[in-house]
Amino acid sequence: MKTYHHIAWACAGWLLVLASCGAENEPPTGVGDELALNGGAGSTAFALTDEGLVRGFKTATTREFLGIPYAAAPVGDLRWRPPRAHAHWRTPLDATQFGDHCSQVASPFGLASDTEDCLFLNVFTPRHTQGRAGLHPVMVWLHGGALIVGESDDYDPTKLIEGGDVIVVTINYRLGALGFLAHPALTAESPDHASGNYGLMDQQAALAWVQRNILFFGGDPSRVTIFGESAGGLSVHAQLASPLATHLYSRAIVESGAYQLTQPTLAAGEAAGTAFATRAGCPDQSAACLRALPVATILANQGNSAGAASPVIDGKVLTQSVQSAFAGGTFHRVPIIEGANHDEWRLFVALTNELVSGPVTAAGYPAAIQGTLGIPAALVPLFVTEYPLSDYPSPGLALAALGTDGIFTCNARHVEQLVSQFVPTFAYEFNDENAPELFLPPVSFSYGAAHASEIQYLFDLRATVPAPPLDADQERLSQAMISYWTTFARTGQPSSPAEPAWPSYSAASDDMLSLVPPEPGVETSFAAAHKCAFWDALRR
Repeated sequence: MKTYHHIAWACAGWLLVLASCGAENEPPTGVGDELALNGGAGSTAFALTDEGLVRGFKTATTREFLGIPYAAAPVGDLRWRPPRAHAHWRTPLDATQFGDHCSQVASPFGLASDTEDCLFLNVFTPRHTQGRAGLHPVMVWLHGGALIVGESDDYDPTKLIEGGDVIVVTINYRLGALGFLAHPALTAESPDHASGNYGLMDQQAALAWVQRNILFFGGDPSRVTIFGESAGGLSVHAQLASPLATHLYSRAIVESGAYQLTQPTLAAGEAAGTAFATRAGCPDQSAACLRALPVATILANQGNSAGAASPVIDGKVLTQSVQSAFAGGTFHRVPIIEGANHDEWRLFVALTNELVSGPVTAAGYPAAIQGTLGIPAALVPLFVTEYPLSDYPSPGLALAALGTDGIFTCNARHVEQLVSQFVPTFAYEFNDENAPELFLPPVSFSYGAAHASEIQYLFDLRATVPAPPLDADQERLSQAMISYWTTFARTGQPSSPAEPAWPSYSAASDDMLSLVPPEPGVETSFAAAHKCAFWDALRR
């Protein structure tokens, strides 16, 4: 029924386009041929959407449609409201350049922006319209950046498209306070008595746009995979748990996203929002004052460290924490890939310690543990005993191991244990100890397989520091990862004849795939290597 619905909508939409393209009701020159052939000679490409025609371009292997608005600009009275439908356009929309990205300060992980008109997505398709078995599988990328920085245009998916014959959609969504502010005044005016989570609602609006429109680009709306890294992975978790995301996707991939399994309550979010309003110059705590704030004032007062923005359990977008949803099986039961990197926290030790105040010292190790975990000083000796300095080459690497295990890797394993009770689950660890570091300058230790280092094996990325290209063995790993990710998007399971088998995860076997160059293999010692028994005991 879904196929017939989309065909009917395509026909109706084409009639609307014909009626709106010009005085003689004729499409622009070449549009009919392009829509009929979907890929002849020339550099221009057209595609239909339910808002109107878009004009992109073709490369040797892809068609690209950039900067398509998927919702109205969330400005003025639409600031801190759920996304609204975008108006139709009567002439073909220029989709040859990326749209503005969402408001943020400059960082190694995103470019400064002061605009709120940022709800754009980009569609990258193979140059040919028919996939290996008809319509192409679709992969929708949710970028990372702690929910405060990042943009869609940093991720060039050409490798995924060429290697996997898929369509890739990358999106912007509201960030920081503009995307995640909960506040009593906003809650009071909401018909759902909820606030916060605007960035998650943006993601859902983009996924709904994909469901309505991706058939026009040669994509299969019944095979949509959401995937993301870091805050993008957390976003995938949230979409798995959100009752509003039903039928918007059919598979999910989470890369390094298990760092926040419980979310604040709406009341806690409102308390933080009230403190923000006071700092930003709205002591009356009114929605009108908040909406009148300049973007620069919001950015200056929202906080720009990890944890400054968070989803909340608002009773609408999220009715429970993602951990509760996974434990009870009350999440969208789709196949899931979940994983983490072997040395996640080395990036953060470099970012918050070495590049700010210098290497972590033995004397400063206990305080660094307290700051990393946010625990009372009385509990620090427990962690010093579990991660003694004598076991590591330096205090910085000891802290990195603790942060990796306690914040990322054992949480990812915990998720795998929960969701594998209900859905096909495939677990991995990214293990390239020589992965190029694209974001931060050298420090006193090797970055190893640090946070975000696996993304370059799937996408071509914007590097912010000089970095070598992938070597031959790393390119082989990249090909394997692309095969796994895109096969999963196509079939719901990642193994293919071209690559080593990836076993399904179960708590009984605890097997996962080690993504190591040049050839991935099954890993059986993950829990011991990352001291997960220790962290699991703390969880109970």
